[in-house]
Formats: sequence, structure tokens, C-alpha cells
Amino acid sequence: MAKNKTTETQQSVTDFINAVENDAKRNDAFELVKIMQEATGFEPKMWGPSIIGFGSYHYKYDSGHEGDAPLAAFSPRKAATTVYFYLPEENREELLSKLGKHKSSKACIYINKLTDIDIEILKKIILLSIEFTQKLYPQK
Repeated sequence: MAKNKTTETQQSVTDFINAVENDAKRNDAFELVKIMQEATGFEPKMWGPSIIGFGSYHYKYDSGHEGDAPLAAFSPRKAATTVYFYLPEENREELLSKLGKHKSSKACIYINKLTDIDIEILKKIILLSIEFTQKLYPQK
């Protein structure tokens, strides 16, 4: 079984964000830390070299692959800030349509600037994503 690349590390979240070159992305990253910490109640931790995660859960797929992952997470990447989420299909389109200017894939929201989106909708997405994940992977 392959080892997971994205695991929790002891790297400093503040040091990581301070190394983000773009001032606006760096400021947005610090703001997202506040938003996610408030929404989740968890302290930020680095996952791998570039993901900031909040809380964690253990998953096990039918294939037997298992590991740990953050309940909520984001990464201030060069092209866009990536927010990771896991929503039930019935909530997905409605919430994403209300979020504001963004792009999305199956499990990611790509945001250029926080001012482009509705922060309250983002908080709803984060909380629903955590709730959905915890139902899929109940912890013992």
C-alpha cells in the first residue's frame, strides 16, 4: 500500500504563510485561518508542505487504502487559493452558486481573492463538509 504524501507535520503555519510571495494571497491566507478556526473550533496545522488543515479524521476505502486527512483545509497556491471540501450532491450546486466568483472541481474551490466570495456561504460549505465527512467516516 502506498504511503500517504499529505500527512500532518510540525511545520509552522505562520512561517508557511509568511513565505507566500503575493501580499494579497498572504493576507487572504491569514484571514482564512481565522475564518476556518472560528468555523471549525480547531487549531491550524500543516498537512504536507503546503496545506493548512483544521481537525482530522481517519478514512478507510473499500479498496483497503486508509489514512488521516484534515476535516477542513486550504492552500494558498500561486494560481488561486484552493479550499478543499466534501459536500453531498443535494447541497453542492445551490451553495456554490451563491458563493461568488470562483471555480470548482469535485473537491476543491479555487478563489482568486476572498473579497470575490461570500464568507458566510464559505462558512456554510465548511461546516456542511465537516458534517458530511464525519457521517461518512464516523470516528471510534
